[in-house]
Amino acid sequence: MAERIKNKTENEPVSEKTSEKKENNMRKIAIEKVVLSVGGVAGELEKGVLLLKIIGENQKVSKTQSTKRIPSLGVRPGLEIGAVITIRKDMDKMLKRLLSSVNNKLSRKQISTNNFSFGIHEYIEILGIEYQREIGIKGLDVTVVFKRSGRRVRLRKIKRGKIPLRQVITRKEIIKFMEDNFGTEFHGKVKD
Repeated sequence: MAERIKNKTENEPVSEKTSEKKENNMRKIAIEKVVLSVGGVAGELEKGVLLLKIIGENQKVSKTQSTKRIPSLGVRPGLEIGAVITIRKDMDKMLKRLLSSVNNKLSRKQISTNNFSFGIHEYIEILGIEYQREIGIKGLDVTVVFKRSGRRVRLRKIKRGKIPLRQVITRKEIIKFMEDNFGTEFHGKVKD
């Protein structure tokens, strides 16, 4: 009987325990979306909408309306004051083009939890986009939003749950992700 047990254990493959930990798939960081936005009123806003259509390759542009009254700026409730476009396809390719306009360098102050933002002073700095006479010179803002798996638990309607703080993507994690995947350089110091 002891020989059978001994032979049985000798014939089985030995599973080696490695000291390396497997990476948790729920901790992986990914880019959720890239949001482009412009501001302006009346004619300036229409130029901004046209610019976003050119950059976003004819995707749908949403206009934002004011909810407050600011008499010194001529803003009243219900007035369209901005336009936004959200890019979810080919985000890496688009982000590389947008980062090239700022020489792939960002400040650490531009990073927040789960996202970072930067501005482009003139759209002609973006690779592959030429000057459009009807738009003139105009800038835009870019926001890159990150996510981890399981975020939907907080957003869904049925059986909505809470997400622990460890699911939040910190500045350090965003910096590491951008350095590894896009070669972005960060300067400045910010306390975490």
